[in-house]
Amino acid sequence: METNIFLDSNVKFLRLREGLTQQQLAELLEMSRSKLNCIETGQTKSPAVEDILKFSAHFKISIDTIIKVDLTKLGELKIRELQAGNDVYVRGGNLRVLAITVDKGNNENVEFVPVKAKAGYSAGYNDPEYIASLPKFSLPNLPKQGTFRIFPTTGDSMLPIPEGSEVVGRFVEDWQTVKADTPCIVVLKNNQDFVFKLLRLTADNRFLLSSLNPVYKAYEVEVEDVLEIWKFHSFSSKKIPEQIPDLSALLEEVQRFGEQLKIRMGK
Repeated sequence: METNIFLDSNVKFLRLREGLTQQQLAELLEMSRSKLNCIETGQTKSPAVEDILKFSAHFKISIDTIIKVDLTKLGELKIRELQAGNDVYVRGGNLRVLAITVDKGNNENVEFVPVKAKAGYSAGYNDPEYIASLPKFSLPNLPKQGTFRIFPTTGDSMLPIPEGSEVVGRFVEDWQTVKADTPCIVVLKNNQDFVFKLLRLTADNRFLLSSLNPVYKAYEVEVEDVLEIWKFHSFSSKKIPEQIPDLSALLEEVQRFGEQLKIRMGK
């Protein structure tokens, strides 16, 4: 099924809505006026991802919306709602252009982020070349729908999941679909690394990150500081988890520790 693309008309519409000339917007976005003109007139059929990100950030409209929705058909009130974050494509956080790789059969690979690449993942997570450089695996029994990636864990904050485990996570597009205290890999901005924590979206639109191990205190991060969320699917380890015979028992542990955290925090 063909998908309509409205990036060119949307950029022009949003620029005129702000009362900007092409030269003025080009200078704000640090691009040439000729490049902007080619995008607005549809001469550029495949704009660079970096340029789309610039448009999205400047106009405060999600990537999917600025590409897929004809904004010229919407009223001023709806445009303001979109810019305020009330966007069908932004529920829970701005959608990202997810870089993936595929095998010869056009099936998505499961990339593995080794420990040595852990610190740089938040810088290269959206770079197709970086993702293509990661080791790739084909794992059996994964759901046909969804994108999966393998992340290493360090430390003992998620015991009884053993330290040094490798967690398989499923990419989350809509952050509000994640139930409270779901174990997730959370990728943070500015080379802050990624962490494996129980995730909860608070009433004031922040993320509360908690550990299964009660020795570690929970802490909050701003939604704007989160790049990606990967919902826990499974894990592998050379160590045998204590008293955790299967996944259902592990999830029971997650829920039990989650309830303890609620009581401890008075919620």
